[in-house]
Amino acid sequence: MSTSTEVISSAEDRMKKAVETLKKEFQTVRTGRANPGLLDRVEVDYYGTPQGMKNLANITVPDARTLVITPYDKSSLKDIEKAIVNSGLGLTPNTDGHIIRIIIPTLTEERRKDLSKLVRKYAEEARVSIRNIRGDARDDLKKMKGKETSEDELKRQEDNLQKLTDKFVKEVDKLSEQKEAEVMEV
Repeated sequence: MSTSTEVISSAEDRMKKAVETLKKEFQTVRTGRANPGLLDRVEVDYYGTPQGMKNLANITVPDARTLVITPYDKSSLKDIEKAIVNSGLGLTPNTDGHIIRIIIPTLTEERRKDLSKLVRKYAEEARVSIRNIRGDARDDLKKMKGKETSEDELKRQEDNLQKLTDKFVKEVDKLSEQKEAEVMEV
């Protein structure tokens, strides 16, 4: 059986992972600005095997509205182009036979509002995940009551757990506000 300190430490690690997952989710949300993270979920059918874009090409951002994709293997150019078109991101790749350029179009007001809702949804999922982790840790602490842990120590650790939860929820709120501001930026 683990100690109350180990329970808190484990909960903190899990909460950090929830925040990291949120950051990855936010990278896939399109803003009016070019970001290589947009293409993270695009799977390319490369010789019959789905591959991530990062495995097949170098992605650079020469300016705020352009992504340039340079395939490591020139024969994969058409496959990459096809995967981008079929990704549902609403991006139009232009190729010159060696590289693919993607001009990121400006977002309409309605699209920005939709993306803002998506950002809030991802943030709420992260908050729920953090609260669930708190609940699991609190249950683990209660199981220790009387065995290895005194009533006072249990109360102290529950307070620590709540402080930890508050800290990570604030971080989620901050990240969400930043991403929403980025999405709503014209």
